[in-house]
Amino acid sequence: MTTMVELPQVKGVKNIPIQELFTSGHRTCQGCESALSMRLMIKAAGPRSIVVGSTGCMYVANTTYYSTPWVVPWMHTQLGSSGSAATGTAAGLRALMRKGKIKDEPINVIAFCGDGGGVDMGLSALSAALTTDYNMMILLYDNESYANTDIQVSGSSPWGANSTFSPPGKSKHIMNRRWKKNTAPMLATGHPDCRYVATSCGSYGLDMTNKIRRALTIGGPTFIHSIDPCPKGWDYDPKYSHELGMLSIETGLWVLYEIIDGELILNGPSRAIAKGMKKRRPVREYLERQGRFAHFTEEDHKYFQEKVDRSWEEWYLPGVLPVHPQLDD
Repeated sequence: MTTMVELPQVKGVKNIPIQELFTSGHRTCQGCESALSMRLMIKAAGPRSIVVGSTGCMYVANTTYYSTPWVVPWMHTQLGSSGSAATGTAAGLRALMRKGKIKDEPINVIAFCGDGGGVDMGLSALSAALTTDYNMMILLYDNESYANTDIQVSGSSPWGANSTFSPPGKSKHIMNRRWKKNTAPMLATGHPDCRYVATSCGSYGLDMTNKIRRALTIGGPTFIHSIDPCPKGWDYDPKYSHELGMLSIETGLWVLYEIIDGELILNGPSRAIAKGMKKRRPVREYLERQGRFAHFTEEDHKYFQEKVDRSWEEWYLPGVLPVHPQLDD
C-alpha cells in the first residue's frame, strides 16, 4: 500500500477545515443536501485528492459546460462504474509511483455515486472494489431516486413513495411496494476484509467529517452511505433539507453507525436511541413533511411505523444483526 494521508479527527464544529474545495460553479437545486455532502467530503479530505464521480445528478450539476465547482482534480465516469473508476485510479497512482514517474506521496482517491449508480447498477463494481487492497473511499450519496432523470424509483426508494413512473392512482395508491435496500450492512457482511463501512448524513456535519477522515486513513478500500434529502424528489420546501436529514435519524428510519474492523459502533442520536437515552420520534413527523407521501392513509402510516418499530425492537441494528445483545455502557 502507499503511504496514508494524515487526517486527524476534528474535535468540534468550529475546527472543521475552512478551505473550500467544492465552490461556486455548480447547478444543484436549492437546498440540495447532496451538494452539502460533496462539500463536507472534500473539506475533510483536503487538496491532495482526486475525485471520480459516476453519472447522476451530482455529475450533471457539477460539470456545466466550461465550469466546475471542484478545486481538486476530478473525472466523470459511467453510471455503474464508481467502484471500477476508483480501483483504476488507485492502481494507476500506485504504478506511477512505483516506477518513479510521479512523486511517491499520499493522495486520496475518492469515488462518489448516487443510489442508482451504487445501490442498483453499480453494486457489482462496488463489491469488486471492496475486495482489493487499494487505498480508496467510495461515498454513496442517497437521495432515494433516480433524480437525474426526473425521479424514478431506485432500489433505495422508500416503500410507497410517489415517483414519476409509479404515481399513486385510484385503483392502487401504493405502487412501490419494495422496502429500501439496506446497502451498507450488505456490503459490510459480504466483504469481511473491508476495514471500514459507515453511514452518514450531511445534517450532522462533524460526524460526517470524521467518518470521511477515518475512511481515508484506515487503509484499503472503504465505503460510506449518506442519506441526502432532495427537495425536488421528496417534494418539500428547500429550506427544510437540514431538518429532514435530522428527522430521518431521530425517527429511526436512518441509523448512524460505523463498522470498524468488524466492530459495530452506533453514533450520535442513533446510539442515544439504542441506549434508551433518547426516544424515537414518530415516523409520521418525517413522512408528512414530504409530498411524496401525501397520498398515505392511516393504514399506510401505521404499516410504516410498525416496520420501523419492529426493526428496532427485534434487531440490534436494522438490517445488520437480527439479535438484541446487551449494549455496552
